[in-house]
Amino acid sequence: MPGMKPGPDAIGIVTISHGCTGVAARACSLVGIDPTKVAEILKDRTSWLRDCRSVDVLTAFSTGNGGTIELLYMQMYAPTTLASARDFWTLRYTSVLEDGSLVVCERSLSGTQGGPSMPAVQQFVRAEMQPSGYLIRPCEGGGSLIHIVDHMDLEPWSVPEVLRPLYESSTVLAQKVTMSALRHLRQIAQEVSSDVVLGWGRQPAALRTFSQRLCKGFNEAVNGFTDDGWSLMGNDGMEDVTILINSSPSKLFGQQFASSDGLPALGGGILCAKASMLLQNVPPALLVRFLREHRSEWADSNIDAYSAASWKATPCTVPSSRIGGFGGGQVILPLAHTVEHEEFLEVIKLENNGLTQEEALLSRDMFLLQLCSGLDENAVGACAELVFAPIDASLADSSPLLPSGFRVIPLDSGMDGNSPNRTLDLASALEIGSAGSRTSVDYGGNSGNLRSVLTIAFQFTFENHLRENVASMARQYVRGVVASVQRVAMALAPSRLGSHLGPRLPPGTPEALTLARWVCQSYRFHLGVELLRPNSEVNESLLKTLWHHSDAIMCCSLKSLPVFTFANQAGLDMLETTLVALQDISLEKILDDNGRKSFCSDIAQIMQQGYAYLPAGVCVSSMGRPASYDRAIAWKVLNDEENPHCIAFMFMNWSFV
Repeated sequence: MPGMKPGPDAIGIVTISHGCTGVAARACSLVGIDPTKVAEILKDRTSWLRDCRSVDVLTAFSTGNGGTIELLYMQMYAPTTLASARDFWTLRYTSVLEDGSLVVCERSLSGTQGGPSMPAVQQFVRAEMQPSGYLIRPCEGGGSLIHIVDHMDLEPWSVPEVLRPLYESSTVLAQKVTMSALRHLRQIAQEVSSDVVLGWGRQPAALRTFSQRLCKGFNEAVNGFTDDGWSLMGNDGMEDVTILINSSPSKLFGQQFASSDGLPALGGGILCAKASMLLQNVPPALLVRFLREHRSEWADSNIDAYSAASWKATPCTVPSSRIGGFGGGQVILPLAHTVEHEEFLEVIKLENNGLTQEEALLSRDMFLLQLCSGLDENAVGACAELVFAPIDASLADSSPLLPSGFRVIPLDSGMDGNSPNRTLDLASALEIGSAGSRTSVDYGGNSGNLRSVLTIAFQFTFENHLRENVASMARQYVRGVVASVQRVAMALAPSRLGSHLGPRLPPGTPEALTLARWVCQSYRFHLGVELLRPNSEVNESLLKTLWHHSDAIMCCSLKSLPVFTFANQAGLDMLETTLVALQDISLEKILDDNGRKSFCSDIAQIMQQGYAYLPAGVCVSSMGRPASYDRAIAWKVLNDEENPHCIAFMFMNWSFV
């Protein structure tokens, strides 16, 4: 097939349509699973489609040729608080062809066809599935060749105009549905082909269940369906934050939610505070990465401690919100990631949060189970999410989860293009393709038109006699989080405007080009050789060459506690941070004991001689991951008056251990 990549588990071409009614995408791929198993997985939408709330088979019967006809009712979550959820009433036909191929066809039923009907359901808008499905062919030697067609009319007229690009974009459909199916199949294929044991000795299926539960719980909070027990609580005169309460948590958590888990014994329920807001000029991946790495910029240790304690039925008072009062750091403990690293599950250990003796007791052994996805800034049409929930250190499979978090969805109305015949190779776009119809998102040149919608939802438990107090706290907290996110977004947005050379330097530092010139001139002055290749393109600026240098180069202030002021792209990758957050990292934090001792002994040589060679060693990223390097060079950077401005480091041949 044209455009197919070789290999039994390679994702092939994904194309989108512009000239049809609704939105449509199709894909072809090879996967190392037999056709019967592939059909079973794909038909179980709730296992791989995170936006799918439920699929009910209301009627099923066999046909004369061995096929099966089913009548399905499917519900899909709304991605934001600003629009209603969708549901589908469809007929699905499954059959085996003479060559052993499996075909699964599905389309909506309507009253005009004379078939059975399904009445409208409250809180849902009936969408239409145009003829869609899967053709699954067996391959010689095992595995399957899969053709997928997804075609839907999501009734965009029913949503606010600003959100319509989400419902009119075939690119979004391809990312959320078509490519999700292919990725899930690849994940299953990898797991069955090897004996994989992930973080904390857990099996992939168990951790995948955790990921599904986090997503489902967050989606339920965002949508607040009445059939799950949610009801609207009155506001305080302002409508920026919506408060929902649920006094029947067993509907959400099932019968395993026993009194020992705390909440029923309290005689209370669950409260959700949620809000949505529009953002300008901030790539979703960049914002979510910052929120993940710098929890102290928006979180409140009092609220974290309250959330953790309430699951243990520990008597505790309702705290007052104190954004930025996060009293300690976080350690990220990786658990699992998907094959293409577009999603990863981790445990967050929050350290030393208690600021008083009572808070210290509440926050002892505090852990969050966290799911992060969509951090690839080049993924076309993909949303980014950060969802987390308090959990016991045992990480038991039966642990109740009450997820909260953030979802940032791009609203780029132009990402599907204007040509009705144009197709988009999404798989190649994810790899930053550049030829033909391949498309990559350039946040540098088009940031002025980049819009996204941020949805925030936080859930809390409450006792009945404290419901009003918890509601007031939650409302105040979410407003504080919104203000913090807006502040972060404003700080991040200018870093991508009007430059193809990478982010600009933080305020208070010299101009980027000036600093790049000082770094290179000082290197040549002290070591007698050029830092950068002399044969760089004439039109390529010094800063761009330095920014894309393969070794990690970073600058550190000349203070008693040196902090980083600049790093090139490799340096940011090694530190696992962003340029905006770089100044929060001190040199002492990233060096191990040997590195700190070596630097203390070499600093005098650096200041006197101008440079020093540092032996191979290990440093630690802002996420706590060790990164080894073969050797390093430190040199004194002089300004135009030949006065010391900072110290530059270059870590060569670094890699995560």
